Amino acid sequence: MSDAAFETILFQIEAGVARLIFNRPDRLNSFTVKMHEEAAVALDRIERDDSVRALLITGAGRGFCAGQDLSDRAVAPGADGVDLGESLEKRYNPLIRRLTSLPAPVVCAVNGVAAGAGVNIALACDIVIAAKSAKFIQSFANIGLVPDSGGTWILPRLVGQARALGLALTGEPITAEQAEAWGLIWKCVEDDALAEEADALVRKFAAAPTRGLAAIKRAIRESWTRALDAQLDVERDLQRALGRTEDYREGVDAFLNKRKPEFKGR
Repeated sequence: MSDAAFETILFQIEAGVARLIFNRPDRLNSFTVKMHEEAAVALDRIERDDSVRALLITGAGRGFCAGQDLSDRAVAPGADGVDLGESLEKRYNPLIRRLTSLPAPVVCAVNGVAAGAGVNIALACDIVIAAKSAKFIQSFANIGLVPDSGGTWILPRLVGQARALGLALTGEPITAEQAEAWGLIWKCVEDDALAEEADALVRKFAAAPTRGLAAIKRAIRESWTRALDAQLDVERDLQRALGRTEDYREGVDAFLNKRKPEFKGR
């Protein structure tokens, strides 16, 4: 299933995999209001479609996403400024919340520069694979802003406070290889291998025990807000529920009978 009516994204659902491609290559896929609206429609469809068992996000052309298109929120001469908080409240924050809470695994393939909000949208995904030529730039300080779209929360959790402050305060780019070495992303691959690696990963997830993956995602993401004792109870409750799923029974039976499992996501 695809929709040619979109102007700023490409979107398709096929064989359990949803693919969302930012498609403003002439502007390095920077976000406008229109692009936010179309991405939200795509996520609506994913959330309504029980067949979707994995989501792949990437960018068209030579960049992943340069963040906000500043020409879309220029300050008029003599004006006091713009309400950037409104933009976050209505557009960026809902996008981050939906990506992180989506039951299906979200894979991000960073095919080029990821800057500003574009970096943090990528980092909000569950697994990030980047081409070697990609660069990650927390460019907010260069225009007098703080990292948004979850940047101030996720950066120190991924790379520690020292590196988070360095990235945010200097606005210096880091390579995909640095990002992998620092634990900012899952994997760095050769440019010509990115599409194949990302596709293989989402296809793997689309054939996996979906409810188990959703529970893993939820348990790890929510663990930051809990003490170990409370997290042990969460693991108990999730395991209790998962032990009653069809996929668990199928996985055990396949293991015992030395065959490949056929998971249905139930």
